[in-house]
Amino acid sequence: MVRQSRQTLQKKLLSQELASCSSFFTADEIFSKVKKKDDKIGIATVYRFLKEMKKNEQIHSYLCDRRVIYSTHPKNHCHFTCERCGKTSHITLDNIDFMKKKIEGNICHFQIDICGICTVCSNKK
Repeated sequence: MVRQSRQTLQKKLLSQELASCSSFFTADEIFSKVKKKDDKIGIATVYRFLKEMKKNEQIHSYLCDRRVIYSTHPKNHCHFTCERCGKTSHITLDNIDFMKKKIEGNICHFQIDICGICTVCSNKK
């Protein structure tokens, strides 16, 4: 029997925040934004909410620079992380034929991490 999840005020706030998120977010980022609207919410509530969303395949999680990043993007995942400021940007790969030619077997999903220095940090003197 599937347990029906209650729609509490906190879950409603978390859902609204999730809908307004950019391509990537952390649990701490969601927590700090929702905490401004409801100071009684705890970080454990945020993690339980994200776990439920992941279980329902509404979000995906990735390990990036030894921290968990969440995304509403499909499972195939590529991003660029600046080594100076830590900003992570999503890169859309519509065609993965270049990988299919190199790999013997069927690709189910993938994660590509690219690290470097972003334009903003490169231009800082």
